[in-house]
Amino acid sequence: MTMVKHVVLKSRPQQQMKAQDFAVTESPLRDLADGEFLTRNSILSLDAGFRQWMNAGASDNYLAEMTLGAPVQSIILGQVVASRNGQFPEGSHVVGRTAWETHSIADGSDLMTIIEPDPEIALEEYLAALGPSGMTAYFGLFDIGRPQAGDVLLVSAAAGGVGSLVGQLGKIAGCTTIGISSSAEKCRWLVDALGYDHSINYRAEGGLKQALREIAPDGIDIYFDNVGGEMLDHALSQLRMNARAVLCGAISQYETSQPVGIFNLWELITKRARAEGFMFSDYVERYGEAAAQLATWIKEGKLKSPLNITTGIEHTGQAFCDMLQGGNLGKSLVRL
Repeated sequence: MTMVKHVVLKSRPQQQMKAQDFAVTESPLRDLADGEFLTRNSILSLDAGFRQWMNAGASDNYLAEMTLGAPVQSIILGQVVASRNGQFPEGSHVVGRTAWETHSIADGSDLMTIIEPDPEIALEEYLAALGPSGMTAYFGLFDIGRPQAGDVLLVSAAAGGVGSLVGQLGKIAGCTTIGISSSAEKCRWLVDALGYDHSINYRAEGGLKQALREIAPDGIDIYFDNVGGEMLDHALSQLRMNARAVLCGAISQYETSQPVGIFNLWELITKRARAEGFMFSDYVERYGEAAAQLATWIKEGKLKSPLNITTGIEHTGQAFCDMLQGGNLGKSLVRL
C-alpha cells in the first residue's frame, strides 16, 4: 500500500508563524475515481500569500481558510503516475494547486496545467520564473504597471520570489529600478546580482520616506507592491502624475492583529494615478505567452531566476517560516 506524506496545519498561527504550527502526517493512498489522476510530486512552492488563508476566518472570494489537520494548500510540480482522466495522461508533467504532500489526487480543475519541460531550463523554474512567481511578475508589471522606457519603477520585497524578477523585467522594459529590502546585504545583492539601479534598506537610519525622496526626487511612475501597510502608504506619497500602483501582496499584514491603514489615497486623485490588484490566476489563458517570453529571456541571459531550495518534506514548515521572516533570496522551493 502506498503511503502519502502530507504537511498539515496543526494549529492556527498566533501572529508570527512557527514551524510547530505544522506537522507531517501519513495516510494511505485511495483509489482513483473517474476523471481523477495521481501525481508524484517532486517540488513544492512556498508562497507568502498562502499565509493569509491559514488564519481563522480568512475565507474570501478567492480561497477559503485552511482547515486544521488538513494538508496545507500549495502549488506543486509533479508527474502523473496513474490516470483516469484522458486530458492528463500518465507521464505528463503538471503544475497545479494541490497541497504540501508527496502525492496528490486531482481532477485538473484547480490551476492544473501540463508543462513540457525545456531541456535547457531547470525543472525548478516551472515553479519559479516560469511558474506562479514569473506569471505574477510578468502580468503584474506589463499588464497593470504598463512600463515605458524612462519610467521609475519601485519594487517592495525586491529580494523575494516575485520582486527579484520584477526589477529585471523592468530593466528589460527600459525603466530605472529601485528595490526595497530589509538589510544592507540584500540591498547590495539587488544591485550587484540582479542589476537594480538603486536599493533601499527600509530599516536603515532615515527610513524609507527619506531615501525615496533622495533617490527619486521627481517621484515614481510604477510601484509594484508586495508588502502593503506603511510601505504602500509611503510609496503613494511619492507618485508622479499618472502613476500606476500594482497591488500584488501584503506580507506586512499577514501576521499582525493591527493592520496599518492607508492615508495617502488622496495622492491617487491629485496625481490621476491608478491602484489595481490582481491574481496570477486571472491570466491562465495567457500562461503560454508569458512562459515563452520568460524562457527566451532566461536563455538570452537577460533574466536570472534566483532560487532558495530546501530538501525534504519534513523541513517544509520551517522553510516557510524562514521565508516569511525574510530569510530567502529569490524564490523559495522544497525539493522532495
